[in-house]
Amino acid sequence: MTVPVDHNRDSSADNPLEIKRIRLLASLTLLGGIGLVIAMPFALREGAEFFLPVTAAMVIAIALVPLLEWFERRGLPSRLAALLCVIIFLGIVAFAIAAIVIPAIDWVALVPQRINRVTDALAPVLDLYSSLQKFIDRIVNHIVQDIDKSRTVRVETPNSLAGIITTSAPHAAIQLFFSLLVIYFFLSGWTGMRKRTITSRGSFEGALTTARVIQQVVDSTSTYIGTISLINVALGALTAVTVWVLGMDSPLMWGGIVAVLNFIPYLGPIASALLLGIGGLMTFADPWAAVLPPAIFIGLHVVEANAITPFIVGKRLTINPLLILVSLSFWAWVWGTTGALLAVPLLIIIKQIFSAAGTPDIAGFLFEDGTLTHVGEDEEKDD
Repeated sequence: MTVPVDHNRDSSADNPLEIKRIRLLASLTLLGGIGLVIAMPFALREGAEFFLPVTAAMVIAIALVPLLEWFERRGLPSRLAALLCVIIFLGIVAFAIAAIVIPAIDWVALVPQRINRVTDALAPVLDLYSSLQKFIDRIVNHIVQDIDKSRTVRVETPNSLAGIITTSAPHAAIQLFFSLLVIYFFLSGWTGMRKRTITSRGSFEGALTTARVIQQVVDSTSTYIGTISLINVALGALTAVTVWVLGMDSPLMWGGIVAVLNFIPYLGPIASALLLGIGGLMTFADPWAAVLPPAIFIGLHVVEANAITPFIVGKRLTINPLLILVSLSFWAWVWGTTGALLAVPLLIIIKQIFSAAGTPDIAGFLFEDGTLTHVGEDEEKDD
């Protein structure tokens, strides 16, 4: 009696040496990946002057790809279409600077004149804080008796706002010019680069997968940025109308601040409410009138965040809130406020790439077959 032999069976499954080799390669890959993950944040932080403008430019360029393709479908050459996209983006930036930064300078100049009004409105809170501080100081003095009172602390006064702008303007202008060049060259070569990337694949399946990933990254990023931008502009416009009706100065500035900060999840609306509260205290003598601008904004934001945005964005761009918080804290730590603004778009791009390329199966490596690969969703459906 002969026993049938399955020639299609992978002989490596029964070969101990092959299993050990696969596990060794997976171990080296995992260790290298962990080292890369640990080192990358510090490299990005130390090289922020290079990585930050390049990354921001790439995200903006990806968001502008649909506009570029719209121009190209109407017969414009790629370079001219890319130049028009850069001009439109530069116009938006110039409008934002004119609407936000210039009035903000006037508001900062008014702080010494109106600080008494703010302190008078916050007098009950300041008195409570002063009493609490004195109570804590008495406890500390009872516990610590040997404090060196001769130690002096030197506090350097901050530079003037004009000095800060004068010092930082050339550096900011250079970075902006560099970012615009990156955006232009990325967009002007986008169509050819995408075609070369797809046609250079060795198989039809690889080319199809590459094309799908590129399209998903562009669609998800541009859809998110475009949709959220429209929502934030509408929220900023409503806030501007609100503060104008209430009698606050520079309503366009307040609307712009709200629109920009609302790009930062969770923390942005909090900062907007605090700034509106400070502006209200600087404008109104009555504390209850000063509370109205932040209170109305909070109401508008609650409606926007819980009803309008989920309805418009839908389930296609739904992201785990925990991932948003982790991404926000990571990129804010690496690149500050600009990193916080880029946190969600970068998360969307990384999520799309990993969903197509697959994520390492660390649990399988530790507890199952010793490899970092696993059966993907498409393979499970085929089985």
